[in-house]
Formats: sequence, C-alpha cells, structure tokens
Amino acid sequence: MTRSQPRPITVFTPSDASAGNTNAQNLTVKEIVARLPEARFHVTMLCDGEAPDPRLRTRMNTRLVAWTKRGNTVRLLRHCLFPPPDIYFFPRSGPLDRVFFDVRKRIGLRTALITYIVMAMDAVTGSGMVGRSVREGDLVFGNSKHVAETIRRQFGVEARPIYDGIDRRYFFPPHERRESTAPVVLYAGSFQPRKRVEMVIQQAARLPGLQFRLAGKGETEKRCRDLAQQSGCRNVSFLGHLSSESLGEEMRQADIFLFPSILEGNPQVLLQASACGLACIAMDLYRSDYVVDGETGFLARSDAELSEALDRLASDAVLRRSFSAAAVRHAGQFDWDDIARQWAGVFQEAVARRQLYDQQRAS
Repeated sequence: MTRSQPRPITVFTPSDASAGNTNAQNLTVKEIVARLPEARFHVTMLCDGEAPDPRLRTRMNTRLVAWTKRGNTVRLLRHCLFPPPDIYFFPRSGPLDRVFFDVRKRIGLRTALITYIVMAMDAVTGSGMVGRSVREGDLVFGNSKHVAETIRRQFGVEARPIYDGIDRRYFFPPHERRESTAPVVLYAGSFQPRKRVEMVIQQAARLPGLQFRLAGKGETEKRCRDLAQQSGCRNVSFLGHLSSESLGEEMRQADIFLFPSILEGNPQVLLQASACGLACIAMDLYRSDYVVDGETGFLARSDAELSEALDRLASDAVLRRSFSAAAVRHAGQFDWDDIARQWAGVFQEAVARRQLYDQQRAS
C-alpha cells in the first residue's frame, strides 16, 4: 500500500506576479515562488494587469488573481478566507492586509503570518501595519543583519536575516570591462526624497569630465531634470524606467555605481550592481551587507566622504578593477536557489509550529 503524499502547503502573498514589475519586494517574491517545489507549495498571488512572469504562469499549483480598478480588497479577501491559507507571506500596508489581520485576530485563524521587513526606516517606527506585522508575526525576518537587529532592539521580537539573491539572467559581469578615460557613473532607483538623486546631479556639476546616467522615475524626477539644466550639466542622461534586462546592460557599461540614499534596508540594486562588477558607493547608515567597505566599494558616513569616495574611484582605474573583481566574488554568495530553499524551510517550520500549538491546545 503506497503512502499518500501530504497536501501542499498553501501560501498567500499580496505580491505582484507581473513580469514588468521591478519593485524590489515583488522581485523577491517572484524569485522565491518560481523556485518553490511545485508539488509541495500552492501559492496565490496578484497580477496587476500585465503579463505575468512566465515562470509563474506555467508553474503548477500557482493561482494568479487579477488586480482590477475597484473591489480588490473584498475579492482578494475571499482567497484568504475560503479556505484560509496555511501561510500569509510578506504582508504590506494596504487595506487587504489590515482587514486580514483584523479577521485573523478576531476569529482566530490558524494561518501563520510570516513577516519580512526590508526597510530599516519602517522597522524603527513601531506604528502602523509594519509594527503590527512584526508584533503579530509567527516568524519575522529582515533582509539584512542590521534590519534584523533593529527589529530585535525596537520590538523585542526574535528576527533572523534572509538575504535577496541575484537574477543571473540579467545581472552578471561583462566578458571584458572597457577602459575609459571618462568613467561612467550610474544611479538606478526611484526618484523620491529619501533617495537624494539631487546629490548625483550635484556630483555631475562638480565633475564635468565624468558621465552620469540615471535610471528610474518618480516624484523628484522633474526637480532633478531642472537642477541638471540649471547647473549646466551636459554630462547627465536620464534613462527613465528600465527593465531588469536593460538595467543589467547599463550596469555592464558603467564603471561606478553611486547610490546616495539615506533610508533603506538592504537595497537589491547594490547587489545587482556588484554582480555586474561595479564598484559601489553608498551611505553607511543602513549598513548594507552587499558592499564591503574598502574592498568592493565605499560606505560613506557623510556627504563629504561620499564625494571623496567618488573622486578616488574616478581617478584610479586600478582601484576600480580591484573593487570590480571583489564585488563579483562577493555577490556570488547570494544565490536565489539557496535562498528559496531557506524560505521553503521557513514555510514548513511555520506550519509545524502551528500544528504543534493546536495539538498542545487540544490536549
């Protein structure tokens, strides 16, 4: 008599499966889900109007729920309640999350909540949905050691780090890095106040001999364009939003990655740039594990240090080559296959904990 296979663990996540969505949080979930064993995990996630990631569209035991112009909270809540999933993974701060949290608490749903915090700035607020997802989470994780430590310090909640990985379809070093007398400096990310893209424009005005390329879009883009024009910067190019494939190509054509943001968790873009062999300059405030200070790039403690780091890298091709090689080696340890296996183990651990809790209550 053959032994029946256990039913798949059911997972709901309020994450977007669209192929064109390059938001870091959604990229993370897509990479995890694409690698989960199909027979062991049934996943429900959203799809916001665009074609889904082909790996998810063809994945067995994956349900993609269309995001529409209205009525999403009620409609999606049905997928969280009838029947309730074993796991609610990576909650956000939207109305669906708030309603689900309320219902879960009120009627005692046995759905395990797995919280993943990717912003140190959110972790320290202690209020709103971010704080609630930490306090009510069955298992809590941060995307860096610093984020996990911040959670433990602020909430008294045990948190472990799990990193993001590299999508090596798009982010890999060039076969041969070009030699240039005018190094190319790349910024990639959204245009919003905390990213301080204006700082990149200021550096371009200060260093007219370098080429500065800016990828992304957002609320401060017009201000940055105006600043570049007012400063007479002819060495600045605005690239707009780029797909992962195009961003990888831009990174392989650049020499230095400049990221002056002051509020982050552990930015995926620093890992992507490192995997493409770029020396990175970022701020030390959030202590990214993707940049090894003085070995693969520089983590600046002030704006003055950021400028000094850029000057040093721009003027020293030997140092750039050294950092480039070290960055590729360092990025090699962040592998999505390994990370997806970690998350599969987390999901199994959460279900086992819930089952043990139910057994203890029954006895």
